[in-house]
Amino acid sequence: MNATAPEDRPSRPEDLWLTAKEQLAWRSFLYSTTLLNARLSEALEADPEIDLTLGEYEILVRLSEAEQGWIRMSDLADQVVHSRSRLTHTVSRMEKRGLVERVRCESDGRGRQAQLTATGLRLLEAAAPIHVRSVREQLLDVVGHEDFIELGRILAKVLPEDAPITIGRPG
Repeated sequence: MNATAPEDRPSRPEDLWLTAKEQLAWRSFLYSTTLLNARLSEALEADPEIDLTLGEYEILVRLSEAEQGWIRMSDLADQVVHSRSRLTHTVSRMEKRGLVERVRCESDGRGRQAQLTATGLRLLEAAAPIHVRSVREQLLDVVGHEDFIELGRILAKVLPEDAPITIGRPG
């Protein structure tokens, strides 16, 4: 008999549950992404001279890559997938460290924009090698170049067409 075992077939949209293999894949994805984010953040926070969370690092990266040298706060929240209130809290903390500054938007005067300071840029330049090394050690070297590229291709399928994924300077 050549019937496909229930756990070997894909679940259907009308099914109430994922198959065992799908559930394992989902849980592996969820656990590994949470673990990777924690480890990447720990690598940046472990150095007292850096002491950045992964979210703070990503904000510095986005600001450093901005063509005009600043990003409107609402757009920055979208780029780093933070709520506006969470971004405001994070940027306030970074502003106290002198890494970023918030100013009124030049275009309409109502909104706020964030811009990288010279101190923030220096910290980003010091943090980048640590971050890249941890990405390599925690993911790229573990799965290999081809699977890493394939993973990016696969995950890009779930992103909206207007996802703020950009390529700036390496890091």
